[in-house]
Amino acid sequence: MHLFADISGHGLGHLAISAPILNALARKRTDLRLTIRSAIPTERLRQRIGIEFTHWQQASDFGFRMLDALSVDRIASAAEYREVHADWDRRVARDAATISDLAPDLVFANVSYLALAGAAAAGVPAVAACSLNWADLFAHFFGAEAWAAPIHAEMLAAYRSASAFLRITPGMPMAKLARVVPIGVVASPGRPCDLGLPTGTRAVLLALGGISHRLPVEDWPTRPDIFWILPEEWRCRRADTRSVESFGLAFPDLLASVDAVVTKPGYGTFTEAAVNGTPVIFQRRADWPEQDCLIEWLASNGNCIEVSGSLNSGIPTSVLEHVASASPRRAAQPTGAEEAAEILMDIGSRASGCR
Repeated sequence: MHLFADISGHGLGHLAISAPILNALARKRTDLRLTIRSAIPTERLRQRIGIEFTHWQQASDFGFRMLDALSVDRIASAAEYREVHADWDRRVARDAATISDLAPDLVFANVSYLALAGAAAAGVPAVAACSLNWADLFAHFFGAEAWAAPIHAEMLAAYRSASAFLRITPGMPMAKLARVVPIGVVASPGRPCDLGLPTGTRAVLLALGGISHRLPVEDWPTRPDIFWILPEEWRCRRADTRSVESFGLAFPDLLASVDAVVTKPGYGTFTEAAVNGTPVIFQRRADWPEQDCLIEWLASNGNCIEVSGSLNSGIPTSVLEHVASASPRRAAQPTGAEEAAEILMDIGSRASGCR
């Protein structure tokens, strides 16, 4: 079975969803041949995807242009959507030719609608999987604009062409899509490790996703009982910090090893924190429709607390004490990857059997 997987590079959450599904499929289909198209660097893909694959490092979607990890750049996003759809038919034809030349049995998209439109034009079955889709978010941000309706219609047509859209839990309603199949949580359990930090300290991970957003940790008050774990690219040299990279751990393992994570509402970090029993401290995004279902789900399935205002001034002591004293909850069970793999295997097998 040859699978062409298109994984959005809009942050790293799409990879966090796709990797468990691809790994589960590979366990079921030992003959799986995998080709991946994604702007995410190959090294990042290999950290999560445990089988061999061919990587085309290019993007077929952009999602939304961001001012930072929390805020959408509406002006830049609107301009790019109008540019993309000004020659939409040509883009679809070009993608269809690419897919035809590759000749996969199945296309898997998270969550590029161009890949789905190209697959439909090439006569190749396709499956999408995500907690959101770009059409619903586009309608949220630009639905009232006079120029938006034709673009939205093309987006919806592409999504509706899929053999199935796997709406993972938690996820947006997606009422306007076709053949939506609800499945369970998709997340990677981690392996707790000793981080080698001083006795009596708590490790707090700062993880705001794959879109650059630096917090001014240098200005935060020092707490003798807290060690901050943060990205190396922040180049923070406080004595009470360590870089994420210095531990050499996969993200789920690091998440399972810390005492709390500071983040924004995002599918990957929220669900992986719940699955690994890690308390979450979060700041809401300025205007992101997906976040409400994520926050509601995490409040019922994990330990979390919202920080009001900006994280720039640090994490209030009361918040840190709250997560330290919270009673642990039974970890959420990630059943969605296995469910998705079964669906992909069924659709892919039927397609290959017809060739």
